[in-house]
Amino acid sequence: MAIKPKKVKITPRQRRKFRFRKKASGTAERPRLSVYKGTKHTYVQVISDVDGKTLVGASTKDKDVQGAIESVKQEGLHATVKSSKSVLSAKALGNVIAKKCEEKGIKSVIFDRNGFLFHGRVKAIADGALEAGLKI
Repeated sequence: MAIKPKKVKITPRQRRKFRFRKKASGTAERPRLSVYKGTKHTYVQVISDVDGKTLVGASTKDKDVQGAIESVKQEGLHATVKSSKSVLSAKALGNVIAKKCEEKGIKSVIFDRNGFLFHGRVKAIADGALEAGLKI
């Protein structure tokens, strides 16, 4: 009697992630801006899928992001807490990643929310990057 392999349960977030990744991939001209939202920190990478390399990366752990939190405008944000998992720090992260992309000569990206819903920290990253001049 043959042993049946276990079925791997795919979460709804993984389904959304796979569905997006089937359609879009980052190129050298327009790389993919990937967002990961952890329990304590938020991470962002700009990836060229053709080369398989990370071009730029940042997280809320970085000192330049921590310094940029003070300069973020709080209009329209439902947070006043300056922790590493707040909407304010996510918006500062969007500003910092856009500045790093500008230094590397990247002007537009494909926004990959990595299966997360587009609200809260993910939306704040997109808003911060747009304000800093990155085209999404």
